[in-house]
Amino acid sequence: MKKITKIATVIIAASAILVGCGKANSGSSSSSSSSASSKAVSGKITIVGSTALQPLVEKAAENFQTDNSKVSITVQGGGSGTGLSQVQAGAVTVGNSDIFAQQSDGIKASELEDNKVAVVGMAPVVNKNVGVTNLTMKQLRNIFTGKITNWKEVGGKDQSIVLINRAEGSGTRATFETNVMDGQTAAKSQEQDSNGTVQKMVSETPGAISYLAFSYITSDVQALSLDGVKPTDANVITNKWKIWSYEHMYTKGKPNAATKAFLDYMKSDKVQKSLVKELGYLSISKMKVQKDSDNKVTEIK
Repeated sequence: MKKITKIATVIIAASAILVGCGKANSGSSSSSSSSASSKAVSGKITIVGSTALQPLVEKAAENFQTDNSKVSITVQGGGSGTGLSQVQAGAVTVGNSDIFAQQSDGIKASELEDNKVAVVGMAPVVNKNVGVTNLTMKQLRNIFTGKITNWKEVGGKDQSIVLINRAEGSGTRATFETNVMDGQTAAKSQEQDSNGTVQKMVSETPGAISYLAFSYITSDVQALSLDGVKPTDANVITNKWKIWSYEHMYTKGKPNAATKAFLDYMKSDKVQKSLVKELGYLSISKMKVQKDSDNKVTEIK
């Protein structure tokens, strides 16, 4: 009996210790949770610039704020030139751009911190009724310089070509001109401020041609192949399709805690492996080539 009593005493004591540990761990967990909560980022982030990048940043911001309720993020377009000039002036937190800061006049790239968050392909698009699905690069250049003015000259309908260009300061325009125009000046034409407006106008204007980021190309317009090469992600990855650029999110110097947290989120697997692809962009990690600010392309080894 004495032996049994001793065993029972030991069991009870051990149980008491375990309960005590459980309470201690519970208190520690609660304290840790409280500590993490107190360290949650907060603040206001204003993002302006590239309309090509805008859909991705808007959706990512929406998701980020769901888990970070103390952060307020405003995302607007305006074009890459606006994004770069506004972030340099300190008027916004982040400037979105389709081009390197070094490629924009009046921008002091050394003052800005570059965050590449995706790659975007761009393609010439036409009204679906022009009767053309493929051009040579030379034909495309001649259309935008005004040397070719009717679709029948390139195998399409007997219909006048209506040029729609992006406004000065647009990163999409800069990317298109760098990779297509070969230093030649585009003919005078109507200009639009955003990819969204261009998409709508091309779809509704007989004989229209322009260019869009892949993320804005819908069944309402006809994307053109060039020299038999289709504008696809697979062809961008190898630079077989040459009209593409990085999507940059620039800050003036080091970002604050809230902005850094959001930029880290933009580069996270949650965005790069799902949202990027879902919205028509490419993850930089998928690229087999890279570009520098001089538009020089090299293989990634």
